[in-house]
Amino acid sequence: MQPLKGVTVIDLSRFLAGPYCTAMLADLGAEVIKIETPQGDDSRQIGPFIDGESVYFSLLNRGKYSLTLDLKSDEGRKRFHALCATADVLVENFRPGVAARLGIDEASLKAINPGIIYCSISGFGQQGPMSAKPAYDIIAQALSGIMSVTGEEGGAPTRVGESLGDICAGLFASWSICAALFGRERDPERQGSNLDVSMLDCLFSMQVTNLSQFLASGAAPGPVGNRHPLSAPFDSFRARDGQVIIAVANNALFAKLANCMETPELAEDEAFSSDEWRNANQAALKARIEAWAGQYSVEEVCERLDAAGVPVSPIWDIAQAAASPHAAERQLLPRIGDRPGSPQPVFFNGHKAYSQRPAPALGQHNTLFDEVTCHEL
Repeated sequence: MQPLKGVTVIDLSRFLAGPYCTAMLADLGAEVIKIETPQGDDSRQIGPFIDGESVYFSLLNRGKYSLTLDLKSDEGRKRFHALCATADVLVENFRPGVAARLGIDEASLKAINPGIIYCSISGFGQQGPMSAKPAYDIIAQALSGIMSVTGEEGGAPTRVGESLGDICAGLFASWSICAALFGRERDPERQGSNLDVSMLDCLFSMQVTNLSQFLASGAAPGPVGNRHPLSAPFDSFRARDGQVIIAVANNALFAKLANCMETPELAEDEAFSSDEWRNANQAALKARIEAWAGQYSVEEVCERLDAAGVPVSPIWDIAQAAASPHAAERQLLPRIGDRPGSPQPVFFNGHKAYSQRPAPALGQHNTLFDEVTCHEL
């Protein structure tokens, strides 16, 4: 299944957000041409390494072609402009203003190819008071509000344990590119779109629970650990040999939980009679649940609640998640080339869509682009 077959993407991006976006487009069949300096994308030097190759780089650049160009030279720009003349999409994540100085900004490329979709990914957008500010994921997390609600109650702000700002910007960039391609397909007379994707904007807009609390009260929420700020019981709980997650957000599920605990009267207790009341009395409720769960192992708690249809789980690390039957059935780590990779997760008509070509060596396809244009790939 290759819904983007025939689409050509010029990828000027580096590190994470842009390459994550274009890797997903490659998974769906787009021909992605990664333009690198003669020294290569810096992420080629980020460990860990297998056989001298960066695993990080490999995960983000599967299915792409690599072409090295010096965009500061006349010859490099000439070759680049020739590629853009027949391309559908360009993705870049330079700091605002850099592309214009290189002569590869939207205006320059639209003069060559009016239909090109030009997607810019940056920390803070192409305009605004912080647009020129350099950004890494932790900066975007810190300024978006998401760090302020992550961590233990009363504790210090904590970074989310993945580069979420980069990842969500890559997701929104790929989504907007697909929308722009669809719009252009429906109206062939329209010119290409300009897409301005900000890591901070993406992180901010994703915080539905935090925004709902802020907009309702005018007060900024704070960290509450693993528990949900609006529902209970929705938290981690101590079992005999570790922590177990229990997630209950309505009265029917709470009645099932109370029955599993052999205390059905809890569901009739006024203090726990609604989600709102359970949340108000969550500390007392947690103590009751942990008194019950502490008699059993994590596995036993999960077996009892799973059998009753109550949402429950152990807390896995990435190795446990990767080794699970679910990961195998859902093809979360299929082989791409000679090693496992992590492609886009969606099944199309029952089939996992992903590129089976590994990440390219630096400049691997230089000679190829001496001979073909984008749409001859």
